[in-house]
Amino acid sequence: MIRLSSVIEQFENDFLLHYGKQLLPAQRNSLSALKRCRNHYSPLMRVQCEQCHANKFLPHSCGHRHCPHCQHHASQLWIEQQCSKRLPVNYFMLTFTVPTQLRSVFYQHQRRCYRLIFDVAWRTLQSFSGNDKKLQGTPGAIAVLHTHSRALAYHPHLHVVIPAAAINKQQRLWREKPGRYLFSHKALAKVFRARLLAALHNEKLRLPEKLPEQWVVDCRQVGSGEKALIYLGQYLYRGVIQEKNILSCQNSHVTFRYLDSKTKKYRVNTVSGAKFLWLVIQHTLPKGFRRARNFGFLHPNSKRLIHLIKRSLRFNPEPLEKVTKALPRLRCSACNHPMQIVQTLIERKQRTERVPI
Repeated sequence: MIRLSSVIEQFENDFLLHYGKQLLPAQRNSLSALKRCRNHYSPLMRVQCEQCHANKFLPHSCGHRHCPHCQHHASQLWIEQQCSKRLPVNYFMLTFTVPTQLRSVFYQHQRRCYRLIFDVAWRTLQSFSGNDKKLQGTPGAIAVLHTHSRALAYHPHLHVVIPAAAINKQQRLWREKPGRYLFSHKALAKVFRARLLAALHNEKLRLPEKLPEQWVVDCRQVGSGEKALIYLGQYLYRGVIQEKNILSCQNSHVTFRYLDSKTKKYRVNTVSGAKFLWLVIQHTLPKGFRRARNFGFLHPNSKRLIHLIKRSLRFNPEPLEKVTKALPRLRCSACNHPMQIVQTLIERKQRTERVPI
């Protein structure tokens, strides 16, 4: 398997030559962190055997949220936390897509535009749920922002997993909507377009003169919601490409594969090393910006409400959840006993040479 850090090491100079002037501060920090992940650039940590007290030095992981080599445990935890909130109702996944003409505006003003797409999508779902004859209340939603297509192009869109149910706190009523239909995707797109454009105008952002009249909002049933949450969790903490999909790195080019959304078959793409790094680094989110957010009765502040709903519905989703695997413990190569971390962030020049790595 080809490591992303090795690709960065090989093509970093060429990448900075071609794209250095376009890089944002968060993207430069991401490039630096990914380059130092578990290799000879990273600082060391010292681990010691609990039985024979043997020492060993290991390179640090970068722990960056866009690193495909790190954060697997965090992804598992997020998936299970969201699955623990599932309810015995139909689930739908809606995708709010930004049209091509607006993508340059989104890229230039990422923090503001990404915040707006969350706010506008949620307000749109609130109004549709409140006006729906079978719901007449506030829904719950789990929203995850994606900025990439499967081929790694810049393609901002918002996935929202929503149960077909709503709660009216004033009337203290819980309502569910059966069937395979939730909301009209054409009506959602029309309202989403009007509200997002109004919000962008309020931010005084300069928009293109010609914008499409018809936008795309996809709405499809996803059963119990478990598979949809697992899909979203896979891309939440582990970057935009898995290292197993980097097929080759030679002759100043990188070849990677991706799953075509229409044919459901893998396609292969070969680009220059600098271009490949740009395809990956351009999706770095602004510092501190949260990619996933919960709304309505699925908000983290609504734990007590979720508990009451489950009790009233007599539903316990725990048997359907996947058990989080504990982080594997390091073991001593001499006696096979567990080892514990006793020192971190050791510069390599400070390491005692008498202790083998």
